[in-house]
Amino acid sequence: MMALSDIKIAQAAKMENIVDIAAKLGIGEDELELYGRYKAKVRGFKRLADKPDGKLVLVTAITPTPAGEGKTTISVGLAQGLTHIGKRACVALREPSLGPNFGVKGGAAGGGYSQVVPMEDINLHFTGDLHAVTTAHNLCAAMIDNHIQQGNELNIDARRIVFRRVVDLSDRALRKLVIGLGGRTEGVPRESGFDITVASEVMAILCLAMDLMDLKTRLARIIVAYTYDGKPITVADVGAAGAMTALLRDAIKPNLVQTLEGVPAFIHGGPFANIAHGCNSLQATKLGLKLADYLVTEAGFGADLGAEKFLDIKCRVGGLKPDVAVIVATARALKTHGGRKKTELVGEDLKALEAGMPNLEKHIENVKKFGLPVVVALNRFPTDTAAELALVEKNCAKLGASFALSEVWEKGGAGGAELARKVVEACEKPKPLLKFIYDPQMSPKEKIDVIAREIYGADGVIFTAQAEKDLELIHELDKDDLLICMAKTQYSLSDDVAKIGRPKDFHITVREVRLSAGAGFLVAVTGAIMTMPGLPKKPAALSIDIDEDGKITGLF
Repeated sequence: MMALSDIKIAQAAKMENIVDIAAKLGIGEDELELYGRYKAKVRGFKRLADKPDGKLVLVTAITPTPAGEGKTTISVGLAQGLTHIGKRACVALREPSLGPNFGVKGGAAGGGYSQVVPMEDINLHFTGDLHAVTTAHNLCAAMIDNHIQQGNELNIDARRIVFRRVVDLSDRALRKLVIGLGGRTEGVPRESGFDITVASEVMAILCLAMDLMDLKTRLARIIVAYTYDGKPITVADVGAAGAMTALLRDAIKPNLVQTLEGVPAFIHGGPFANIAHGCNSLQATKLGLKLADYLVTEAGFGADLGAEKFLDIKCRVGGLKPDVAVIVATARALKTHGGRKKTELVGEDLKALEAGMPNLEKHIENVKKFGLPVVVALNRFPTDTAAELALVEKNCAKLGASFALSEVWEKGGAGGAELARKVVEACEKPKPLLKFIYDPQMSPKEKIDVIAREIYGADGVIFTAQAEKDLELIHELDKDDLLICMAKTQYSLSDDVAKIGRPKDFHITVREVRLSAGAGFLVAVTGAIMTMPGLPKKPAALSIDIDEDGKITGLF
């Protein structure tokens, strides 16, 4: 019998009214802003300020491969598994971006019987948060150009405007543009371009803001351009902070939905982990911690990207202290890191599996450097053999990591019970002392070097002439103490996608360093990473369709 697709499983689900889902966490109907029967925003939760936090479970993964790992699926399945064994749990995830949804990977709401629903809504427009971020960002961009057109009292150098426009789609044709063509009434001609919305500093700020006024303050600090004599121009100088915040008034409120088994799920914020900090909003995470005994949240891609930024950025800003980290892996992915092609993964291959184990080992080591206990969740596939599973478990034991098989794709919460018990066991031990990889008072170069050496395993960092120039300006602006957000490929521990497994004898090349003064970090752009992705030869959009009744097909 052929297995149902994710979207068919989701469409067949009998969802509970969102008011009833909220009640499971003690949220009253008067604290909800309803978006139909199955979606809501949560507001007015200051009453929870003195309530103790529950346990914080961070889900991360090995380096992604074409074979897939299933991190979001495990996150959802683990929350369901914790509920299955009698714990009060919820999950907090990022909102999917339309870029990859229509591009490389399709939908991002989990899979099989461990999904968040309504799946189509979440993967498409949802409650409009990403559109609000896009509009707020582009309003500021329009006001900058209008200011120059109307006389340029701020003396902005049009050649040094660093605030590009954004759109939440993958469109390589928009990376570099000349705008303002057509004559005196059409604006001042200059070079510009677009980034994807989830790489916007506005998105990063939305996900790090403690409240609406913190959001406004951070937006005001964004540096958008420089004057002819080199002075920075901010959003506050342009006068856009108030209007931008007004556009984001509702977007800052966490979104509440549910899993297929009726477990409450917060889906809020969507920064990429390869070009941004890769975590859902601080608001949603803190809310979930107050309302549940166990909050499961994920950080994008492997532990070298999402987990490092979750711990070094989000935990510092929000005062968070995880109780345990779950690292997701599959035997198939590990065999890929061992040199096997995607078409060669069926059938037992202990040699390739052993050769790929160093990648998992490195991610375990990375998480342990932060002082966190580790549970490895092996996402089981039907083609996995007993010998392969035993090999992974044996290697995890050598590294001091707990191990659990996960069958949440096929069995939902029941398939995550073993993993849930291992997580509870880790959480019942004394709370670990969270360690950070670097001290903010180090120089930017030192901080980047520490991340490259300690987390990626590099021999050092090469800074291009442009990066050196950027760092010199950052120093002149007295911003050396900001945190570091690395923009690096997700497909390798290095900055070279071809170096799979656990590469050695390499350097990380930083080609530019962008100042995100509002978000509170410096973005070190490495290798060939792009802040505006392109569509693949056969984008996922080719498979997406809708019938006369409004039923969507092909969305993963």
